[in-house]
Parts: sequence; C-alpha cells; structure tokens
Amino acid sequence: MQPTIFGFVWRYSKRQQIMLIALTALSFPFLYFSLDLPKTIINEAIGGDDFPRRLFGMESLPELDQLDYLWALSGIFLALVFINGGFKYAVNVYRGVVGERMLRRLRYQLLGRIMRFPMGQYRRVSQGELVSMVSAETEPLGGYIGDCLALPAFQGGTLITILVFMFIQDWKLGLAAIALYPVQAWLIPKLQRRVNQLKKQRVVRVRKLSERIGEVVTGIQDVHSHDTSQLELADFSEHLGEIYRIRYNIYRQKFLIKFLNNFIAQITPFFFYSIGGYLVITGDLTLGALVAALAAYKDLSAPWKELLNYYQIMEDARIKYDLLTETFEPEGILDESMQLGEPTVTEPFGGEVIATNLNLREEADANFVTGATFRFDVTNKVAIVGPGGSGAQRLATLLGGINKPLSGGLAIGGHDLPTLPETVSGRRFAYVNQEPRLRSGTLRDNLFYTLKHRPIRPAEYGEAALEEYHWRTTEASLSGNSPFDINADWIDFEAAGVDDSTDLTRRAVELLTLVDLDQDVFQLGLNGVIDPDKRPDLVERIMAARSELRGRLEDPAIAELVELFDAEQYNTNLSVGENLVFGTSLNANLDLDNLHNSDYVRKVLHELNLMNDFLVIGRTVAELMVELFADVPADSELFEQFSFISADDLPEFRNMLTRTEDGKTEGLMPEDRTMMLSLPFKLVVARHRLGLIDDSLQARILAARRLFSEGFGKGPPEVEFYDSERYSAKGSVQDNILFGRLAYGRARSGQMVGELIREVVEKLELVQDLMEVGLDFEVGIAGSRLSAAQRQKIAIARCVLKRPELLIVDGATAAFDNATQARIMKNLFQEAGERGLIWVLHRASLAEEFDTTIVLDDGRVAQAGRFDELNHPGSALAELVEQD
Repeated sequence: MQPTIFGFVWRYSKRQQIMLIALTALSFPFLYFSLDLPKTIINEAIGGDDFPRRLFGMESLPELDQLDYLWALSGIFLALVFINGGFKYAVNVYRGVVGERMLRRLRYQLLGRIMRFPMGQYRRVSQGELVSMVSAETEPLGGYIGDCLALPAFQGGTLITILVFMFIQDWKLGLAAIALYPVQAWLIPKLQRRVNQLKKQRVVRVRKLSERIGEVVTGIQDVHSHDTSQLELADFSEHLGEIYRIRYNIYRQKFLIKFLNNFIAQITPFFFYSIGGYLVITGDLTLGALVAALAAYKDLSAPWKELLNYYQIMEDARIKYDLLTETFEPEGILDESMQLGEPTVTEPFGGEVIATNLNLREEADANFVTGATFRFDVTNKVAIVGPGGSGAQRLATLLGGINKPLSGGLAIGGHDLPTLPETVSGRRFAYVNQEPRLRSGTLRDNLFYTLKHRPIRPAEYGEAALEEYHWRTTEASLSGNSPFDINADWIDFEAAGVDDSTDLTRRAVELLTLVDLDQDVFQLGLNGVIDPDKRPDLVERIMAARSELRGRLEDPAIAELVELFDAEQYNTNLSVGENLVFGTSLNANLDLDNLHNSDYVRKVLHELNLMNDFLVIGRTVAELMVELFADVPADSELFEQFSFISADDLPEFRNMLTRTEDGKTEGLMPEDRTMMLSLPFKLVVARHRLGLIDDSLQARILAARRLFSEGFGKGPPEVEFYDSERYSAKGSVQDNILFGRLAYGRARSGQMVGELIREVVEKLELVQDLMEVGLDFEVGIAGSRLSAAQRQKIAIARCVLKRPELLIVDGATAAFDNATQARIMKNLFQEAGERGLIWVLHRASLAEEFDTTIVLDDGRVAQAGRFDELNHPGSALAELVEQD
C-alpha cells in the first residue's frame, strides 16, 4: 500500500486529478467577469448618462440606448452565472466519479491483501474488524479522494479570484477581507489536532465493537448454554459508553471550532460597513464598487469555509488511511505475484518431499534450536501422528502451502515449496482440515469451487447484455479491479479429468458416494424442486415413478400407510384448508396460513352457506384450546405440538370468548369473526379426531373445493391444483412421486414409505438423477443448512475432485464414527492411486495402513519409517497407539 493517502491518490488518479485542476482553472476567468459585471451594471448601465454607447467600447458592436444596454449586460451576467454553474456541475460530477472509482480500487486492494495475510494475522485481527475496515471505514475516503486536489484547487482558486477582484476595487477592502485569515489559519489546525486524536480513538473503539459483535454472533450457542447474555450486554454497553464519551468530546471540540469560525466571519463585515462606508462618503470609492465588493465578500466566505472544512476532512481521511495501513501491512504478507501470477511449474511433481530442520512453531521463538527433518516419496501414503502441541497440524498447513515456515527448508520434487505461487500449490495440492468453510450457494457451487481458477470459456451475451458487459469491464479496468468476467464459465474440466458439464456432474455424484454422502444428497434431491420446462425427461420419469408407487400401494398391507390425493375425495390426512385449496398456492393471499383473511375464500364459504359452520367450529376449537392450555407455561413445547393457538395469542382468544359468550355468530365484530375463522382451516380429521368435521361437512367442503377451483366467472384462482396426470412444479420430487399424504398414527409409516419410494426410484434408475437434483440444494450462509459432518464430507469431496498430486487431510475425518472414517479412508486410498496422500491422524493405530509414518513430538521428528518397524515397546509410536 502507498504510505500516505495523498500518495495513493497521486499514483492511481494523477491524470484525472490534473484534468480536474485544468477544468477548475478554466472556470476562473468566467468567475472574475461575473464578479466585475455587477459594478459595470450599477455604475454604467443604471448610473451612467452617456448614451447611446457600445458594449465594452467595442467598435464592432452596435450602439445601444440605456435600457438596451442594461438588458444586454444583464443577459451577459445571466450567461456567466449559467457557465459558472456548468463548470461546477462538471467538476463535481467528475470528482464524484474519480472518488468512487478510487474507493472501489481501495476496497479491492484491501480484500486482495486480506487474502494474502499470513495466517497468524487472522488471529490478531477479527473478522468483524476486517469487515468494518473494508466496508465502513473506507466509505468517507471515497469522498475525500475525489476532492483531494480538485476541491482545494477550485475553492482556493475561487478565493484568490475574489480577493484579486476586491484588491482591484480598493486595496483597503482587500486587506479588510483577509485581516482575520491568519488568526484562523493558526488557531483552527491547533484545535483540529485534538479532534484528530479523538477520531483515531473512535475508529479503534468501533473496530473493537465490531469484533465483539462478531464474537457474540459466532458464540451464540455458548451464550444460550451458559446464560451469559447479561454479561455480553454489559460488556457491549461498556464499549458503547466509551464510544459515546469519545464522540461527546469530539462534538465539543468540533463545534468550538465552528463557533470560532462563525464569530470571526461575522467580524469582517464590520470592517466593510465602516471602512467601505467611509471611503464612499469621502469619495474615494464608488457606491457600485462597494456593492460589488460586498457581493464578492458574500461569495468569499463560502470557499474559505469549504477550505477549512476540507482541512478537517483531510485530517480525518489521513487518520483512517494510516490506521488501514497499520493493519493491512502485516509482516510476512504474501507477495501479490505469488497469488495472481501464472504457474511457474507445469510438469508433474516427482521425486521426494524433503524437510530440513523445519521450524514448526507458529510464532518466532528465540529458544528454537532444532526442527523437523524427514523425507518421503511424493507418491507415498504418509501418516503424521503426535500428541497435542507436537506440530502435526502446523506441518500439514506447511505441506499444503497454507502457511510459510519461519525457518528451515521444505522442498517437493526439487522445488522450494514456500516459494511456489498459489497458482501451483492451489491447483496441484489440496488441503482439508476439521473446520471447512462453505460458501453461500448450492451444493454444486461448493463442490466445483476448487476447479475455478481462471475463466475458461467466455459468457455469451445478447446485444443489450453485451453493452452492459463492456461498461462493467471498462469501469473495472479504470478502477484497477479484476479484469475477469464473473459470468464466464470458470470450471476447469481438464483438472477434474472430464470432458463437459454432464461428465463433471456424474463425477461429482461418484465423489459424494466416495465420502459417504450419497444418501444425504439423494434425500436432498427427493426434497428438491425441479422446473418441468427445463427437465421434461426427468419429469416424465418421475411421473412413471408415481404410477409405479400407486401400483404398489394397492397392496392391502401397505395401502393404509398413505392416503393418496383424489380430486373427488376428502383427504382426512390433509387439513381443512389443504382440502379446500387442494394444490399449491401461487398467491400469498391464498397461502394456507392466510386463508381466513382471503376475500375469495370467504366468498366461497358464503356461496355454499359454510361461513356459519366454520365460525361455530372456530369458536368451539377456541374454547377447547383455552380450557386445555389455561395452566400450561408459555414456554412449553406443548403449544407448538398440540395447540392451534400460540401462547401469546391465547389471552386474546380468551377475551374473544368472553365477548361472544352467547355463542351467536350473527353481528360479530370483524376481529372476532377473523379470530374464529382462523382455526377451522387447521383441523386435520385423522389427527385431531374432535368430531367437528363429519362426513356431511366433508362433502360440503368438497363442493367448496370445486367452486374454489372453478372461480366465479373470472377464471380460477392462482393455485397449481393437484392433478394425478400432471407434475406439480411447486411440489418437491418426493411429493410428486407420493402424490398423497402419510397416514397419521401409523407406526413407522414414514420409514416404510421412504423405503418403498427408494425401491421404486432404484427400479426406474432415478437415483443418480435425483442426486443431481440434490446438488442444487442451497446450503445457506457458510453451509449453515447442512450438518457439520455433511460440510466436512463436501470439503473432502471437492478437494478430491481436482485430482491433486498431493492431498493433505488434516484430521478432517476425526469427528466421524469409526465405521464411516474407515470407509472414507479406504475410498481415498483407492482414489489417490499413484498420487500422494498425507494424513494427520487423531488415532495413531490408523497409521498401519500407510507407507510411511512420521511421529512428531514438540516440533521435531521422533520417529519416521514404516508402522511395523516403529511400533515396538517403548517407542514414541507405541505410546501413542496405547492411548487410542
């Protein structure tokens, strides 16, 4: 980074700043004439008597009488006002453009530097602080960068132009105008220095506040688990109090400066009125010159205030930039060429991995004497074991190119590993540990993440989109941002050993099986939603699966497990609302939780005389809920499991029952009617068994279903109705295959029907297709919608997908059960083939399967060789095996 903000501005926007200064300088002659012209208008056009005359005495212009002369000069004055305004508009817009481009450049550079931080820097600076610095702290710098040279040039030039004009009118008025400027120039910076110190303290405190917020969010489970919310709030309050104290002091100093500026500014007019009036009375100054000077002084105050304000902004920007450089210039930061340069090694790695006195400590240690020394063939399967603090995890990160050693040598195939750029280590090696980080997006996006190094195939754009693309790339270039198109195809098929996207998807499915995630992804596929227009072939096969399942459900032994959808039958395992709509709503007003508020639904109920029945049922259910849950604690799970009414709403329903204790449904208040009507739609006959929805009412609800679907002469409502011959685009794959609802109260019905669906899917060879649908599952922020084990397996699979020459597994399977770990280890051995595999094991006994075992102890190699040779009584390895 440039050491000063001015250096940053000059290096990256020198040409634009010069253009701004040139444009600014070009405006000053017009400004001067606009100041001088009012004097001419007053003295010559209004007060003159020598007419007709020519404008400015130019012989080429016609003679004008007094009124025409006045109109001409006034028109010229208006034109000058317009020209001056045009200059200001152009300069301000261009300043804004320059500032935003430079702000974009700065943020881009800061993020680039974050990605090149040594790993230790992430322990010293929290995620919250980094986010705050890149997003919030840089925001004011954008405005300053645009103003850095242009604003003082414009305002300073304006100030000088006005002063020149005033001195030309009378040197005494000029002196009066600037008499107090030296006082302000001395006093304001002195006061501003104190403000600068306070602002620096405020920035540091706000960073710490961001850090604390981040810690609370990431540790929210501990807060709930240990009831420490009051402690966290008190700590947060303390930080807020410190920020308040600092800002309070800033306000005191800031407004003291403003008070002094305003006071001094008001003294100057005193000199004008007294000295200027005296000169006019004595005949040493014309009235027009005094009026022009007063007008000029009015314009003079604005640029002087802008310059004083600019000084404050400049100091604030300098402080923020200095604080940024302190954080973003850590010792050991990776050189940019190591991250962005082209690969320096293209041939496959061969030979040996050799470590010589390798320092495995994370921090410099003056007592360091000897480190780890070992060697093994690149294609070996190597186990690394050791007690806690042995340096095993540190060694794994060094071998994976994640960290750089403090000292010692580490080479692979004759190449110095720490000097290899990420374009080599990041593509040829793969490292996975116990704390994988997934990105927001689909499962597919996260699996293919390791194949996206550079754009491989350009995106195809239409005419309008192409114009937008050119604008984006031009602006990115002017801002020093990435030249690559994010919409291009970045996936390197060759790295994965496939020919196209179809083969890549199949390969991804294979790897999901390899890491024991195939059943999970298959289930995600069953729960997924597909677009029938994009996958008509798959829809056809799913419909075949529906037909096959229906045939199997004819077996009396399992028929009672599912109640299939039938447009002519009431489904007792659906709620009343679901039976009425009998489909998936495409309109929020017809959402199942909002049916009681729908005018359309109410019209259907009125049409079939069902409204009164629903109100009676609603009141009956309300009475039952109020009676059953009267003494149940508000935080009890019983409310969520069995009540139609939440604990918060129960008092309102109790009051409603009191207001309507006569039981009449006529003349109800609208809110009481709505509350009663909200409950019947939730009733499920097979589950609730309250006897409120008898066969007769079920038949009437079926009639209401038909009327609901037909509409009232204006077409059907926005609902995708269930149809046994049609695929439901809004329903999941499993719902489309089942096309029914599991029966309530049947033991193991879910498991049995699930196994039945699996059999049908396997028979129709749909398993792989549904796993591909599962790849489109949205994993959530940082993979939060997946379990920890699922995230871990995906992290392993995506490392294997790029076929690394050296795969480093840093305890990534330690959290799995023994059987799962054994399967994944066996699969990875087979997948690695002749490629290298290094595994940091949490159980030393597992090292028996590896070619080479390295036993670490306190940052040095205690043993190295074959497992059977090292595992003898009294050896370091034997002690570790005994502890398993």
